[in-house]
Amino acid sequence: MTVTDSAERFGGQLQGALAYPFESGRRALAVGAIGVVTYVLLIFSTFPQMSMQMLGAGLHWFDETLILLTQNTYATNGATGLGMIVVYAGLTGIAIVNTAGQVRTMGVSSASDLVGVLPGLVASGCASCGAGLLGFLGFAGAMAALPFHGNLLRIGGIALLLGFLARSGDPRECAL
Repeated sequence: MTVTDSAERFGGQLQGALAYPFESGRRALAVGAIGVVTYVLLIFSTFPQMSMQMLGAGLHWFDETLILLTQNTYATNGATGLGMIVVYAGLTGIAIVNTAGQVRTMGVSSASDLVGVLPGLVASGCASCGAGLLGFLGFAGAMAALPFHGNLLRIGGIALLLGFLARSGDPRECAL
């Protein structure tokens, strides 16, 4: 198999994986809902102490917290950083819907592919917005040492998600 054949196969499987969730209104709605939840979690993880304090004071602060932390993420990481968070949240929705489709089609044994997406979830999640999961783990200062405000780690997480999607392809088809 040549490099061109591998690239074409990779591109075809990635295209199938990205198209599958949008062939049904229900799956597309699931992608949107999962993407929104992922976005909210990533944005709230940028400043976990503030998020907990604001939400601890009442759920009526939810929208205010989301807006303030989105503005903070934009101010610290720029449009590129915020855009990568949105892309990551969307890809997470697609990956979860594809994994559910794969489990439904091929059974639970095919869920081992889910392990391939976990590094992308953790890697991109911890740098998606500043301190992220590192802040929850007590390593908020580690983000300051990363170049480009953690954008390289975000790109790595997105690449892992894209690799997972390309490897698994359309969940209705056998990738072998």
